Amino acid sequence: SRFGGDEFAIVMDGKDAKEVAALAARLLEQINRPYKLDGRDVVVSASIGVAIAPNDASEGDVLLKYADIALYRAKADGRSNYRFFEAAMDAGPQPRGNLGTMLRSALAANQLELHYQPLVDLQTNEATGFEALLRWTHPERGAILPSEFIPLAEDSGLIGALGEWVLHEACAEAATWPTDLTVAINLSPLQFASSNLVAIVIHALAASGLAAKRLELEITEPVLLHDSERNLATLRQLHDLGVRISLDDFGAGYSSLRYLRSFPFDKIKIDRAFVNEICDNADCRIIVRAIAELASGLRMVTTAEGVESADQLEKVRAEGCTEAQGFVFSQPMQSSKIRDFLAQHQRLYGASLERWSSFRNLLIEAGLEKAARGFAEADRRRAAG
Repeated sequence: SRFGGDEFAIVMDGKDAKEVAALAARLLEQINRPYKLDGRDVVVSASIGVAIAPNDASEGDVLLKYADIALYRAKADGRSNYRFFEAAMDAGPQPRGNLGTMLRSALAANQLELHYQPLVDLQTNEATGFEALLRWTHPERGAILPSEFIPLAEDSGLIGALGEWVLHEACAEAATWPTDLTVAINLSPLQFASSNLVAIVIHALAASGLAAKRLELEITEPVLLHDSERNLATLRQLHDLGVRISLDDFGAGYSSLRYLRSFPFDKIKIDRAFVNEICDNADCRIIVRAIAELASGLRMVTTAEGVESADQLEKVRAEGCTEAQGFVFSQPMQSSKIRDFLAQHQRLYGASLERWSSFRNLLIEAGLEKAARGFAEADRRRAAG
């Protein structure tokens, strides 16, 4: 049985441990044989975890859990081998094995949910859309951080099923919003290893009725580092659909201007590390300004991530960023709170902008364009807090 991704389960009936070990060894031998692909030898490896009933457990879900723990021990011991479950494994520090089983169950039991953080235009102060962020609250362990379970999903092969669920869920939610709002979704580099990513996106859009131009897919630089020609071809197919493509965490890793030439990104998101120090570090301000000017010349939107204070907001605006995201506007929220946020945001910014707009028009009619520009800048500062 295929569980998902690259995880499979085998049930053997009436076999002793010696026969199970013989099958595991035979499987590894066959899987490890090189495959010929385009004239090249390609090697695939596997790891196997084994649990036996009734010695290890009698219940099916517990047996699977123990096999999963043994699997992670096999991976920890160098991969491409097999391990039998031992009681000491369950007592020892094997959180990833346990967490992997819980994550698989959470996906099946709908324990995962999406929260949404707004993105705000720095010229108009209007919300332009929301980024969908995955959250997991376990009934016993409480909130589990994405930094803990996303790498596990990638390592265990669950990232494909998880990513597909996120796409469908976020597109369906965004279809209920005003039509000028977009939804941004992060794609794992491993999702590009799947040959059906484009088909999954098309299906999510069709099922939700969301216009392709309202979907923004965020990728990180490793997507362009690995199998770049194939990944670039996938990105072009998505872009041809009308989907917007954003380069996330720009400046955090192997930033290269070559990436900006190789693909027409719609947006660059500046890594939060630069925004965190923009008020106190002149180098960070210079880097943010350079990225913003570069993006402007390439007709790309520049989003400052992790803006947490009014001072940071003023700085990223002054350095030329066109969009911002962070706690200064809102923490990630449940979908049920989005409409209240939009209404409150409009009350805070919309009414004052309308009043100032009328006043600026009077100034312009009176030939006082410079004063009008000054009032526009003052209004932006006031609205920013």
